[in-house]
Amino acid sequence: MNSRLTAAGILCRILKDGQSLTAALEQGLPALASTQDKAFVQALCYGVTRRFYRLDFILQQLMSKPVTDMEIKALALIGLYQLSAMRVKAHAAVAETVAAVPKKKAWAKPLLNAVLRSYQRQQETLTQQADADPVAQTSHPGWLIKQIEHDWQDLAPDILQENNRQAPMVVRVNLARIDRPHYLAQLAELNMAAQASPHCESALILQQAIPVTQLPGFAEGLVSVQDCAAQLAANLLQVEAGQRVLDVCAAPGGKTAHILESQPHPGDLVAVDIDAARLARVQDNLQRLELSAQLLVGDAARPEDWWDGKPFDRILLDAPCSASGVIRRHPDIKLLRKPSDIAPLQALQQAVLQALWPLLAPGGVLLYATCSVFKQENELQAEAFLQARRDAIEWPIAADWGTARPVGRQILPGQAAMDGFYYARIRKQ
Repeated sequence: MNSRLTAAGILCRILKDGQSLTAALEQGLPALASTQDKAFVQALCYGVTRRFYRLDFILQQLMSKPVTDMEIKALALIGLYQLSAMRVKAHAAVAETVAAVPKKKAWAKPLLNAVLRSYQRQQETLTQQADADPVAQTSHPGWLIKQIEHDWQDLAPDILQENNRQAPMVVRVNLARIDRPHYLAQLAELNMAAQASPHCESALILQQAIPVTQLPGFAEGLVSVQDCAAQLAANLLQVEAGQRVLDVCAAPGGKTAHILESQPHPGDLVAVDIDAARLARVQDNLQRLELSAQLLVGDAARPEDWWDGKPFDRILLDAPCSASGVIRRHPDIKLLRKPSDIAPLQALQQAVLQALWPLLAPGGVLLYATCSVFKQENELQAEAFLQARRDAIEWPIAADWGTARPVGRQILPGQAAMDGFYYARIRKQ
């Protein structure tokens, strides 16, 4: 199977069918036998998706009329990405990309060859033109640029730049099984460089990403992959022995597992997710870590369908959101998320908050979390909830990470190597 054609097929699933990059890769990569080919295709797909708006702008300048065949357009973008950002030799990038055109579309070979060679001749001019266009220069859709600029003003350029960088691989050391210095020593023995996060005692930031199966002790449950920002949740909850805990929208289970690693003797931990297939991943993760929790398929906005009536001392709501804080890990968000998505997400977030509040015991704590940088999903959402509930009071987060907001704390992408995240801690009086 031709690797570049495979990459084009994966990109078509995103651009044409609206599939996520993760899902498209899971479907497309098994067609390749070689590990090297799989890595190359993954690099192409992430690269083109990350730089899509810039590459698409350049392609438009090179074409007299738009390419209507999505597979050919994807191959053109792949060729431009190789020429502009990869270490593939230019002649190979052109020749191999043209050769990847399917026989039934032979008409596109001279077109693709002409486009890529024109780019080589005009690269300097095209680069200047792209740098002069805000969408192409930042490689973000216009609506997203405006939203980030509206919310973060002078910080917006840094956020947009961070979104286009590759996020580091971060692992969570299972402190119930091994301490961080000893695990760091295990990595060093294998010449795997890593540094400890100053903000999370369980987090290690790897210098270079590797397959999880190569992590020492991964199969035995010594370590899991999880960003530093996501690892903050367990400590913020401050679960005490014997307390009943609810983790809502729990899949894929990283925070569920971390809570159990941090407090191995909760009274009960219930993990709820609306997606049965994703909830199965929670079970897989818990099984690898030799942990257990009660897993329920259910709608967070309708607890009457699954709640047993016993109140919880701690509730973690990892709310459905725009995921605008994790674009560097999931660059397809820039292509798939639409401005019309935000208002329904806001309504859902508030509905879930209101629905879960009666499940919390007096004196209990609800931790509201998103992986968003939009204020209307974060601090404004928490403010609205506090104003609507007289028995709710903020439990301020005193920390040396992120930025204190009117309610809660916000981490912006790249700050201390973390993903964009928001946390608000609310206590029931």
